[in-house]
Amino acid sequence: MAAHTTGPNGLVPVHVAVHDPAQMEEPDPRAADYARKLFAASAKYADISWTRYGAEPRWLDMDTSTCVAAINPSHFSGHGADEFDRFLSGVALRGEPALIIATMGTADDDEDRVRSVFGRPGGRVDFRHFNGAIIGERLLAGAEVSLVPGLDAADHDLGLRLLNRKDAPWWAMTLQASALASPRGTTVHEPEGELLPILVDSLGKPVVARWTSADGQQIWYVIPDAVDWNQVVDWLVQRALPEHVPAALRRVRSRHHLDPALETLTETQARSDLEELERRYLEDKTRLEDELQRARQDAEPVRAGLLYGTGSVLEDAVAVVLRAAGFVVIDLDEELGGTLSADLLAVRNGSTCLVEVKAAAGAAGEKLISQLQRHLDKWPQLRTGQPVTCAALIVNHQHRLDPAERPAEVYQRRVVDVLPFPVIASGDLFRWWRTQDWSAVQAAVLGQAHSGGGRDEPPAGGREIPAVGRKRWRPWTKGGTA
Repeated sequence: MAAHTTGPNGLVPVHVAVHDPAQMEEPDPRAADYARKLFAASAKYADISWTRYGAEPRWLDMDTSTCVAAINPSHFSGHGADEFDRFLSGVALRGEPALIIATMGTADDDEDRVRSVFGRPGGRVDFRHFNGAIIGERLLAGAEVSLVPGLDAADHDLGLRLLNRKDAPWWAMTLQASALASPRGTTVHEPEGELLPILVDSLGKPVVARWTSADGQQIWYVIPDAVDWNQVVDWLVQRALPEHVPAALRRVRSRHHLDPALETLTETQARSDLEELERRYLEDKTRLEDELQRARQDAEPVRAGLLYGTGSVLEDAVAVVLRAAGFVVIDLDEELGGTLSADLLAVRNGSTCLVEVKAAAGAAGEKLISQLQRHLDKWPQLRTGQPVTCAALIVNHQHRLDPAERPAEVYQRRVVDVLPFPVIASGDLFRWWRTQDWSAVQAAVLGQAHSGGGRDEPPAGGREIPAVGRKRWRPWTKGGTA
């Protein structure tokens, strides 16, 4: 093994278990797979600006005893096992934890794609001197991942850097036991250490994680293949080493570290202000994320009900909006029992409105209008002492279509021009609820004109719909109007 010794030069030595890409020549296309794989493994690190980020790579056949971190170290003899052991011995002698970055899976592994016919392709990361391994299951294209809340600054920063990877695969990770086969049988050793998720998939499984041994002597960051290694090396020096191996930066006199005892008052104040800003940012971000989550939980039943709901789900969402707009809402199905009348009674400032709520998977049928008309005719028999002054038909029409693809009007024919009550699309109700335009909701339900945009309450009042002399609607016939 070639010797490599330098004095403090401001660069932290990092072991990378491949051959120096600058010394590798691209093999002939007819060369053996082994040679092509060696070249491809080194080529992944060819474009890293090591010096710019304050690091110095130590490749295979270089001394690794002074390295402060390792990238994809190898367990295999002749392929990096000796360098890995010297690295571990060096950090143990200095009383520091071994900081290791390992990639899960291989993004462009054709063999994995072939094996996917017989099972999902994956990856594996084995520990050194500890039981257990991290097994990866490659996720399907388009998998969504998210950042775990409450991370420390270093892990949070890594998660943000990896969150926006484009068109690159993810692997869902699981900590798995080790199995050792012998003539006497197979011995299973439970996995050691703790796997802390940093990024997770939609099912909550980690796709980026930190594994720490029980004694704290090894810290593994497991990240997916196909990353921007400049980002990772920058994070290693700027975030991971100050967090886990701060002495390493002092030892090489890194420009990324200065002992607080040697700072000027101006430097100390600026650093303190920056740390306070980061602390407040994390607190505010956590608080705002919680507020957003609560707001979405409150909004989703109404949003889903108005845009996609049918039956009681739609009725409940309409009732929520009417109450928010200042109406006293009574569920008539619950109060009167069954379907004796319309769905809701909405009362506001002397106006009493009978509200029928319906859904139509396709174009709304005109029989919905007849149903509300019958309820209006029957109402005096149900509540003799409480006459209605208005009515409204609210319809979630074409609810199988995306809201943007639905016609704006519930009825395309001008049948509504002769009705004594308004027909309101539940999508309009959603829009007014979303923007808190309560005056628009009030005007629509009460059948009043509304200029739009404001939130002032419309004039109170309204008139009773007379039982006799009222404009009556009858269904369209094939020959025209009845």
